This record gives sequence, structure tokens and C-alpha cells, in this order.
Amino acid sequence: MAFQFKFAQKLEIVTFIVELIREEPLNSISSSIRLRAMNIITDFRNLSPLTEVEERTDLLRTCCKSVLCLPPTEVLLKEASSSQEAEATVDLYRETLQSLLKLMEALIFEMPSRIQYCLEVLDTWLNSQKDNERERAMWCAARILGFTAKTNNFGMDIEFTRLGRLVRLLAVRCQDPVDNICFLSAQAVYNLYCILLLQKQMRRKKQGLWEEEGKSEVYSANVFYNNTFEIAKAFAEYFTQMQLTTLVLMAMEGLTDGKAKVSLAAAQLMSAVMKERGRDMIKIEEIVEGILERLNSQLEPSTKEEVVRGMCLLARNNTHSVVPLLLNKSLPWDRTSLALWKAFGTRRETTISVLQLLIGILEKLHSREETKEMAFQPVAVTCALCEMLSGSLCQEAVQELYPRLLMAILCHLCWVIEQNVPQKMVVYSKEGGPGSKSKPFDPTSCALEVVKLVFLAAAYDGVVTYANQHHCWDLLSCPRLYYIGIMDLTSNCWLPVSHPSGIVKTCEPAVLQRVLNLVRNSLYSSSYHRKILARTFYAQLLWHRSVAQTLGQDFLSNLMKWVKDPNLIMKEVGLRGISNLALHPGQSESLKGQVPFLRDLLKNEARVTVQAVKSLRNIICHGKGEDTKVVFCSISKQLRPLINDERDQVKISATSALGYMLRHVYKFKPGLSTRREIYSFLVPLLLSFQDNNTEVVKACRGALTEWTTVIGWSSLTQIFKHATLSDHIQVLEETCKYLVSTSKTQLVGDLLSQSFDFLKSPQSFLRAAAINFIGLTTKKLNMTQIDDDDVEVIQNAIGSLRNDPVESVQSLVNTTLKRIHEYVNPGSVSTSRMSQLSNNIFKVTGMKTPKRKKRLFKSVKRERDENQKIWKWLQSPLYSLRKRYNRRVKNIPVVIGNSDK
Repeated sequence: MAFQFKFAQKLEIVTFIVELIREEPLNSISSSIRLRAMNIITDFRNLSPLTEVEERTDLLRTCCKSVLCLPPTEVLLKEASSSQEAEATVDLYRETLQSLLKLMEALIFEMPSRIQYCLEVLDTWLNSQKDNERERAMWCAARILGFTAKTNNFGMDIEFTRLGRLVRLLAVRCQDPVDNICFLSAQAVYNLYCILLLQKQMRRKKQGLWEEEGKSEVYSANVFYNNTFEIAKAFAEYFTQMQLTTLVLMAMEGLTDGKAKVSLAAAQLMSAVMKERGRDMIKIEEIVEGILERLNSQLEPSTKEEVVRGMCLLARNNTHSVVPLLLNKSLPWDRTSLALWKAFGTRRETTISVLQLLIGILEKLHSREETKEMAFQPVAVTCALCEMLSGSLCQEAVQELYPRLLMAILCHLCWVIEQNVPQKMVVYSKEGGPGSKSKPFDPTSCALEVVKLVFLAAAYDGVVTYANQHHCWDLLSCPRLYYIGIMDLTSNCWLPVSHPSGIVKTCEPAVLQRVLNLVRNSLYSSSYHRKILARTFYAQLLWHRSVAQTLGQDFLSNLMKWVKDPNLIMKEVGLRGISNLALHPGQSESLKGQVPFLRDLLKNEARVTVQAVKSLRNIICHGKGEDTKVVFCSISKQLRPLINDERDQVKISATSALGYMLRHVYKFKPGLSTRREIYSFLVPLLLSFQDNNTEVVKACRGALTEWTTVIGWSSLTQIFKHATLSDHIQVLEETCKYLVSTSKTQLVGDLLSQSFDFLKSPQSFLRAAAINFIGLTTKKLNMTQIDDDDVEVIQNAIGSLRNDPVESVQSLVNTTLKRIHEYVNPGSVSTSRMSQLSNNIFKVTGMKTPKRKKRLFKSVKRERDENQKIWKWLQSPLYSLRKRYNRRVKNIPVVIGNSDK
């Protein structure tokens, strides 16, 4: 029946009535004019025409202001002159408020979409600082929303174009300091939810879809009471992108509200909406900047915590928009930015999402050779990672991304150490403990810190301990030694598993396989940084049996390509891989074919030589069968000089490797030819054993212990086993004594002959060591029984160093020659001129001395045989000459001592 009567003067009368209402005082309610005026307007709802939007808005604003702005009921009661007047005033006020409600309901009944205008008009008083005004406005809002929901007339959609603002307002009021306002707000929220749900069901019905049963029973006013999160969850699906964004921007304005409860509600609403619909947010930059601005202000701790949580949710759902905005802030970051990055590492989903983007940035920037110019963004990424990984809550996420994250940051480290970083450039500061200063980081130290944090976050603390003990961080900081740092970082401690070790021994097989799959794609990368990193990891991974036995992998082919590369670093990396590959059953046998090639690498740059030695060591020590002895003999000639190499690292490596080889060869009972090769290592070992380098002596001690076991000199085994730097000369003397007492003279001569070669060494240490060995050996020999020619050979060999450029060697030569002279001539009794001349003739003519003496050297013996033939030819003329000479000197008195004195 509504609108069937047309009353042309309706709008004029309504305008007049509005003016009457506007003239009513706002500080008191003494008449029923407001009440009657609003009732008349309400009754006009049955008449046409409908009120226009502008007029309707002015009507509502005037009526609301006239009623809602009245003083609180308590004030009205105080102003009454009597109790009867007070009671009448309260009744009039209540009736007037009910009249206002009926007016709004009438307007909505005319056109349900008008509810949005009613709520917009109430907005002013819903945000009022006066409790009574907010409470009256919220009562009206709850009632008209309830009225709309109960009409069940949704033939036309009610579009809440400002739904975001409305929900934000009602949700914040659910945390109002006035409890009744909270209750009314919860009622209003529930009624609004019912309207939206009914509209949704109507649309689904029109589309022929099944009705969602029981949805309305999930929520109630009690659920929404003081529960901002449930409000956001309930309304999330009804927002458009713009409404979502508006809600968040409006909520941000409430963060700085003076009332702690209200500011917290705004923060909770913002984070809850971001959780439910954060992916649909727009105006990301405006939101991020707004949040940063509020975080820099003095927010309540609980509010600040909730805002940071909201930012984490925003970053999780809009990672590619949020993260670059934060990375582009100038370094070093302030506390607010650092707090956000730290928070990103506390929630698994956010952590994974952000880490994936940060890793992608590093990988993209370092996937090809870059210019030498310092790039800003990758450095900012490391600063972000420093904060994200510094907490303990990121462990699960880091473990999930561990291999990729580690490789990305190590590759970045390789890049950053080659940049021309300005001195004292600070990009990140880490807060110290109470009373301590913050620690500044430059780009290199920041990247190193991230590497450590990755290991700690992935629960590989032992790797960090191992790296600290082996100075890996210093190596990784140097461009020239970076690859060595990676080798050491991935190396394997020979101690039990409980001791700290490198990456390969520490990580689980499944993780190692993930690393293998990751580095395999970069073995031939165009980026040198990625290539050297990938190849080093690849070579080191082969230490682990699970990796070396991976099916379908041609490890050896790759390694041999690198060994043949002219780049020395690539050679070393390839040799390290071969060394590791040889550790596993079956691999050593297939590697024997590469022995000739590897043997030729023993004459190379120090680190390449060391790796070649280790490769050959592992091929021999992990080989099976008699071929092991053949391989050992085939490399002994090239290995032997390395025992006395002037480069300590080569010397130590070769000596240590020899010990392991001898132990393995002994298992196969070495024959005569193998033992001959083994004997050839004794002199080099005894000379190096005199070194003042503790590590060299230690390596020689081990090798000599194995040598004595193989040869059967068991009485010396324990002596070598417990030898130290302080007593190694005494041990050498004991060895020479044992050598002379148990060996054939010929063997002693061979060893002395071998030592003569070291007298020509450019190393003064080796020349002195050879003199010591010869001196101690001759001391234990009965030199009076040694052939004079052999003695002369020894004396001449040592005497060749009388003019040695090193003074200490000269002194040692003179002392040794003097002692040998004493050994040959016990008591130091001088000979007469006759005896000297006789001896000289014997030497010239090759005549034998009356008593046959032992011969040490084969070469001298052959010379004596030739001299025998000459002697037989000269014997007759020389005999006559000797008789004539004897007659001439017969009457010359004998002089005791040196005739020159």
C-alpha cells in the first residue's frame, strides 16, 4: 500500500519540519517538537514522491545531530527541578531516540540501499570523543542493521561501497573503552554480517547453486564481542580489493589513537585482514610506507607487535612488492627496518617466501659476470639475512632451503670480496648485549656473518666450530684464497664423528644429494664465481660414499677435464675430486689408468703437487691386489724428491702420503724390487727428519715408523714412533748405528752415495743434513777397516763444501772432516815423510795395502780393478825405483810430527 498516494507538497513540508528540528536547542530537551516532527516525517513514508538523496542526507544529519548531541542522561537529570520533571525528561529523551530510529527505518524501508547513507551520517558520532554520543550512534547503527537484516527483502542488492571503512569502524568500536559500546558494536557487526550472508545466499540461489547451510550459525554477536580477528575472518570474503585497501589504510590511522585498547584493535584488524586477504591488497607501497611511519612513532608495545605481525603477513602475501621496497632503504638501516627483517624470520611461511625472493636476487645478480661496480641490492640482501637468521625460529625454513641459500650466499661472498669496497664502509650494525656497543659490518664481514648464521640456523653448529678452528673465515675473505676456504669448509676431519667437521661429513646424505643436484647445473657456468664454487663443492662431495655411488654420474670425466685445464685452481679442484673419488670401493681400480698422467703432475705448482700426491696416495691405499705394489714402484722415482722439497706443504704432504702407502704395500708382502724402491726413501726421510719444522718431523716420524715395519727394523719402530723435535738428532744417531751394525757394507755404501747427491742441493738445510748423516754414519763405521779410496771419496765429497756460501755449513764441513780423520787414524799419530810418501806411491800405483779393507762403493771397486792391470805393467820399473830411493834416505834422521811445522 506504500506510495499509492501522491502528495505534491510532501517535500516542502519535510523541509519546513527539518528547519523546526534544527532550531531546537542541543543542550536540553524541554519540548516534544523533535519527537513529533520526526514522527510526521516517518508517516510521510506512505506518500510519494520519494525524498531525494541530498535532501534525505540533510534530513538525517539534522535529526541525528538534534538527538545524538543532547547532553548525557545524567546531565539531563541533574538539570531537572524535580524528580517528576527528571522522569518526564528521560521518557521524552527515550521516545525521541526511538522516533529517530523509526525515521531511519522508514527511509530504509522505502529503499533498502539507503542504509549505507544512514550509516555514513552516523559516522560522525560513531567517531565522537564523547562516550554518550558514540553509544547513542552505535545503538542506532545496530538497530537499523538489525532491521534491514530482518526485512528479508533482498530483491535488489544493497551495495556497501564503503564496506571496508564500515567494518573497520565497527571492529574498532568492539574494543571501545565503554563496555556497552563494545556490546552494541558486536550486535551491529553481526547484523551487517547477516545482511551480506543473506545477499550471498540469494545470489547463489539465482545462479542455481547449493545453499551454504549452517554458515550463519558459525557466528553470533557474542563471537564478535571483543574479537577483532573473528570479525576480519568473517568479512574477508566480502571485500573488494579497494575495500580491503581502504580498511587497512583506515586502520593505520587508528594505530596512533590515544586509547591503547583502540589502537590495538586497529592493529589487530589490519593484521587479521592481511592474513585472510593480504594477497588481494593494492597500494602496497602506500601501506608499507604508512606502517613504517607509524612504527617510527611511539606506539604501545602490544600495538607495535601486532603491526609488525601484520607487516609479516603482508610480506608473505606480497613478497615481490614488499621486500624490494624495504631493500631499497638506504644502508645502514634504522631499528624499525631491522625489527621488520628480524620478524620476517620468525614465521615459517613468511620466512620461506622472503628467503626465496632474497635467494633469487642473489642468484640473478651473480648468474653472469658482473661489472666491478659495487651493486647495492645484493649487499642489502645480506643485511636482511643477518637479521632474519639471527633468531631461532627460522630453523625449519632454513633447513628447507639450506643448500640453495648456502650456495647463493657463498657465491655472493666470492663476488663481494673482489669489489673495491671503500674503507670503513658500514652497511649493517648488530646490536650488542647490555652495556656493549653495536658491532659494525662491511659488505664482506656481513656476507661472512650470513654464512655462519646459515649453518647455525640449519643446526650445523659443528661446521662453524670447525671453520673457526681451521681459519676458514680468513681464507674466505681473501680473493686469492677463497677457493681454499671453500675446500677447507667442506673438508672432513679424521677425528670421530663427535668432533666438529666440515660440511660434507656433517650433513645428512639426503642434503648432500640436494647440494649435488644444485651444483651440477653450475659446473660449466659462464660466471667464474659460480663455476669455481660449484666445482669445489662437486669435488668435495665425492668424499661421501652416497654421492660417489650416485647412479648415472660420470664423475671421472668431469674431474679429468678440470685437471687438464690450464687454470691451476681448476687443476687443484679436479685433483681433489679424484683424491676423494679414490676413497670408495671400485673407484680406485678404475683410477689406476690415470696414474701416469697424475705422476707427471708431481712436478707442478705447490698446491697442485699436493693434490696430485693425495690422489696417488688414495689410489694406492684403497686399491686391492698385487697391482698396488706395481703402482707404488711406478711413482716412487717421482715421489722421492718431494720428501725433500723446499716447499714445506709439499714436503709434509709427500712424506705423510708415503707413510700411508708403505702401510698398505706391507699388506701385500713386498718383494725384492719393491723393497729396493722402499730402501731408496730412507736417506731422504732421515734428512728431512732433521728439519726444525714440527710438522715435517711429525710426518717423517710417521713415515719412518712405517718404513721400519716394512723393512723389518722392529727395534727402531718404537724409537721413531715416539721421536720429537727435541730428540730427533739422537734418534738419527741411533738409526745410523743400527744401519751400520745390521746391514751389509754395500747397503751402507749405497745410502752414503745417495746422500752425496744432497751435498749439491740448493737448500743449505739439506746440505747440512747430508753432512750430519754422513758424519754419524762414519762415526759408527770402523773407518780403519774401510778402503782408503772409499774414505777419500767420502772426504772429497764433504770437502767440496769447504767454500759453501753458508758459514754454518762451512763450520760443519770442517768439524766432520776432522772427525773422519780421527776415525781413520785413531789416536791422531802423525806419520813420517817416508810413510806419507809410501802411501802416496801406493795410491798412485794402485798397489794394495798389506791388509785387505772393506769397500763401500761399487764405482771405487771398479776403478781399483783397472788399476790392478796398470800395476802389473809398472811393477818391475817401479820396484827398481823404490830400491834406489830407499838407499838415498837411509842416513836421513827421522823427524816426528809434521815436517811443515
